[in-house]
Amino acid sequence: MKNVQFLSNSAQIDKITKGLSLTKSLFVSSLLIGEEHTGKKTFIQTLFPNSIYVDANQEQELITALETNNELIIYNFEKVKNIETLNFENKRIIAIANTIKERAKCSQVFAFIYEMPKLEEREDLSTLILHFQKKIQKELILDFEISLDLKKLDFTQNIKSLKASIYKQLLLRTLTKKDIQELLYDYLFRELEGNNAYREHLSLYEEPLIQAGLNKYKSQLKLAGVLGLNRNTLRKKIQEYDIH
Repeated sequence: MKNVQFLSNSAQIDKITKGLSLTKSLFVSSLLIGEEHTGKKTFIQTLFPNSIYVDANQEQELITALETNNELIIYNFEKVKNIETLNFENKRIIAIANTIKERAKCSQVFAFIYEMPKLEEREDLSTLILHFQKKIQKELILDFEISLDLKKLDFTQNIKSLKASIYKQLLLRTLTKKDIQELLYDYLFRELEGNNAYREHLSLYEEPLIQAGLNKYKSQLKLAGVLGLNRNTLRKKIQEYDIH
């Protein structure tokens, strides 16, 4: 198993860490439940780097592993069909699951059940965001500071969507005029057709221009002057694009 490191400065995670660490010298079974992409497997790999890991999707492989090992990490545990048939007696078992339907059965099988918090519920969220931002900036070879718009970060898929939204923000902040023109060219080359294409695609320019201007100047009157538009014309375009 490769060396991994789970980043945390969270009291919630610390409690789970302490609980699982106490079981390192005991033959007991523990279950860690949490949404996808919350870092459950990386977390367990950090605590149990030398254990054998088996995928519950592979039923026969799981059965064999239980027969031949006293310590085992089982991931994708929600895929197990018959929990009661598994023999965890005199074994140290750590199971990882995204969801659990048969909670009562799990309570009979596992001595300890822990729940990994969602990413946006963790009190060390700002630390995680900064960590991923620095890592991604290094991957993109960006040697200057960029401030993220926290309102545009996506936590719907936890670490997966957070990292994707950071990548997106950093890439967008580094685009040059030529980059934007090339992006528009590629898009328009694929989509340009019909009898009113000029009007239909004008919003690609006008809508972000007006939205950015309103956010920057906070005044329709000021923006009308900057854009060289009649105020009524600007108001109509704001209504047309439903800009708030």
